[in-house]
Amino acid sequence: MIVQKYGGSSVATPEKIKQVAAGIKRRVDEGESLVVVVSAMGKTTNMLISLAREVSVDPSPRELDMLLATGEQTSSALLAMALGDLGVPAMSCNAFQLEMTTTGDFSNARIMDLNLDRLKRRLEAHRVLVVTGFQGVTPDGDVTTLGRGGSDTSAVAIAAKCGCPCEILSDVPGVYTCDPNRFPARKLDYITYDEMLELSSLGAKVLHSRAVEIAKKYSVDLYCASTFSDERGTRVVNSLPEWLEQPVVTGITGDENQARVSIARMPASMEAMSALFGALAERGVNVDMISTVNENGYTHLTFTVVDAKGRAVMEAVRVSLAPWEGWSVTEDRDVVKVSAVGVGMKSAPGVAARFFRALAGRGIEMLGTTTSEIKISALVSRANGDEALRALVDEFCPVE
Repeated sequence: MIVQKYGGSSVATPEKIKQVAAGIKRRVDEGESLVVVVSAMGKTTNMLISLAREVSVDPSPRELDMLLATGEQTSSALLAMALGDLGVPAMSCNAFQLEMTTTGDFSNARIMDLNLDRLKRRLEAHRVLVVTGFQGVTPDGDVTTLGRGGSDTSAVAIAAKCGCPCEILSDVPGVYTCDPNRFPARKLDYITYDEMLELSSLGAKVLHSRAVEIAKKYSVDLYCASTFSDERGTRVVNSLPEWLEQPVVTGITGDENQARVSIARMPASMEAMSALFGALAERGVNVDMISTVNENGYTHLTFTVVDAKGRAVMEAVRVSLAPWEGWSVTEDRDVVKVSAVGVGMKSAPGVAARFFRALAGRGIEMLGTTTSEIKISALVSRANGDEALRALVDEFCPVE
């Protein structure tokens, strides 16, 4: 048994759905049973969001999830029909039918469990189950969606529960050292879970970070490849094969979905700092880069967050700092986070020097930095984003 996931671009048209069905049939003819997880067709999800906003200024999160879940249901049913025409016993299933239970966080739910007995019974009667990705159902029966990259998460969660491999198939034939649509890039044969997790969380779009988290936790054999090509893809592994030379930097990525928040003349007290970051945590805001400067009894605080959380951030600042006076807050969305990732950083000295020198050599000012054992990130102005990425690619991942 194997789990496959097909992205929206792979099932964007009836012709592509038929091509996917033909590929699945070949696997069935080889003796495989498959659970196939599908995303909504093409730009369907964006279209549904636009439709919702035409009828409602502020759509109810619950009703929006009910609407968005129809996209995956459409593609799963169409693919099951196409397989049926090829003589492949196939059945489409949604989250309710498989009891894929989630938390009640509409638009960003987390999978709690899956009824494995239901899945196995259906798979015994049909060689292929076509499952709706991106969605779940609460214990009370409300439909939820899993947020960006949710179909990846659905597929890996099913593979983890079933103890089988998972293939993520899309219009990209694997994981590259950088975005191949923007810069010359080299495809990787292998990448570690830790590297993939960092790259995904920092803006790379091949795999969603939550899917990688699950894969790492349950040691899911994960493979990323092209839907419409036999070209070798990228295998995500716990550690690189011993025979493979370990690069210092595996990949370069950028994240434009960033906002920089600056609070001037904030009280220099742990009480104020605790109130602020507590309020941010309560609203589900993940804070990344943090910089503080103390001056004349005040703190000047700067931190970065995901741009989409902007409204929640400003509300948290106003509410938490209301007991104090004299502070002011500004928000800057014209920023980009550029990052270098690689497990080789653990043992290679001088990586930070090379990173900063590469940016300085192009006259690029850094607005903030953050590091871990296997990554270095810098915040730069949006105007310098492409040039910063190009500088890092040239320094660490040149294509010979």
